[in-house]
Amino acid sequence: MKDIIEIKNLYKSYNKKLAVQDLSIKVKEGELYAFLGVNGAGKSTTINIMCNELKKDSGLVIIDGYNIENDASMIKKEIGVVFQSSALDKKLSVYDNLKSRAALYDIKGKEFNERLDEIASILDFKDYIKKPLEKLSGGQKRRIDIARALFHHPKILILDEPTTGLDPMTRKLIWEVIDSLRKKEQLTVFLTTHYMEEASEADYVTIIDEGKIIAEGTPLDLKNKYVGDYVLLYNVKEEDVKKLNLKYMAIRDGFKISVDNTKSASELIKNNPSLFIDYEVIKGKMDDVFLSVTGKRLGER
Repeated sequence: MKDIIEIKNLYKSYNKKLAVQDLSIKVKEGELYAFLGVNGAGKSTTINIMCNELKKDSGLVIIDGYNIENDASMIKKEIGVVFQSSALDKKLSVYDNLKSRAALYDIKGKEFNERLDEIASILDFKDYIKKPLEKLSGGQKRRIDIARALFHHPKILILDEPTTGLDPMTRKLIWEVIDSLRKKEQLTVFLTTHYMEEASEADYVTIIDEGKIIAEGTPLDLKNKYVGDYVLLYNVKEEDVKKLNLKYMAIRDGFKISVDNTKSASELIKNNPSLFIDYEVIKGKMDDVFLSVTGKRLGER
């Protein structure tokens, strides 16, 4: 797969304070790429530079072969963006919001109506196409934000906290749509999120703090490198667990034992067959990775 986004040695400062420093990333075509960090880590600054909403101080930004400095107008055709704050007009209807957006890409008449029908079916908003945006629920508005970003068939979809505050049903629908487009159209998704279960589904994860990359890799690589596994052992006596000489804590009906990795868990079970009758091996989570790497939890500054 080719690199559809390449950023090299990116710098951006505000009032002499570095917001992004020496940032270098590569995103492959069709990938779900998670870009994680606490509030103020430099995520939105990076996205705004990619969208040409903000000028970089130095560095290279290449999107689908186009250089942000020379080909900004071409890049805008290649990307769709869902920002944290909606870019829609609250007073206009859903129909008029999408019509004005489509006109920017010269999508009009029959072409517009066909695309509107298609995307309204995909995102399930046919019932309120004529309603003013201000009359919609938060979940309904988010569907229209995503429709707006997808209307011109972009190659890259940038999602900046797309599902924050949404009900589970809307979150599920949005991810089903995105997953379907990734399979059918090789859509590349560049994601920032506070939901670690979303990051866990990514093909590749980069964690930044104070504008710098501090960890990157697949979710599995990061879990193996930064957090251990756990064995949940049930219906045993604490005195027997103590004999294992491992860190543990009591849980309902049993004990949670910390191990370095899955291999260590397997050896522990193999060496103590009489004790490990009722148990589970649990992989470390992305929340644990993020806390281990940054010392913070997502949502913090």
